[in-house]
Amino acid sequence: MLTPDLALALLINRTSAYYSANPPLYMTYTERTHVSAPTLGRTQDIDRSIAVRVADNVAVMRDLPNGEQRVGQAFPVIAYFDPLSAFQFSYFANLKRVDITLQRGTPLTLSIPPPDPSVNAVVAYNSYWAAHYASDSSEEALHLLMEPTPRITQGFYPAEIVEDAKSHLPARIVMKSVGADDVIALDYGVLDGHWVVVHGTFSATQHAVFLTFKVIADVTFSNIAFPQAPPDQRLAS
Repeated sequence: MLTPDLALALLINRTSAYYSANPPLYMTYTERTHVSAPTLGRTQDIDRSIAVRVADNVAVMRDLPNGEQRVGQAFPVIAYFDPLSAFQFSYFANLKRVDITLQRGTPLTLSIPPPDPSVNAVVAYNSYWAAHYASDSSEEALHLLMEPTPRITQGFYPAEIVEDAKSHLPARIVMKSVGADDVIALDYGVLDGHWVVVHGTFSATQHAVFLTFKVIADVTFSNIAFPQAPPDQRLAS
């Protein structure tokens, strides 16, 4: 079995290559977001239909069932997103609103030494993430756990990746922040040849006046389709 850091590097490269080679032009879907603050005993649901131009994340959104329309970034995040890239992310949530800003980055490609018949073994070295196998990991479906090294002082890092045995792409990616309790957990599926988010959770501790409380946003994406023409003329190039 490959060393966990080499297995991680190969999985990241495989994911980046597939993600870059198979972007849809447009996506339409329904997002249902359940926001909760357990310590306050309060919840709220935010449901919207989304039509998005994938290249620049411009979306036309309508509150369900027959509410207000707006144009902006796909809420809460676009369902075509590779969190293993160098993305930028900000998150604020309370029971009145959820604000998430996402700047998607260039997919990450790690350098892997080419095969050399004179070499008995190749060991990849990652100075940012210390990887090891979870107890249920197998060659058919990797389950990797990562911890940040001292070189990582801020931002998000991949804390867990579960590989899908059929597509050999990540079925689940959990991102955690260094020095805070922010967590992004994303579940993926391959639909019509596109690797897309089908479910996610976002959680973080928020501060308001004299209150400190954790807010959890649980998001489900359904009715996902990939039209070739703009589903709304406001998305036409």
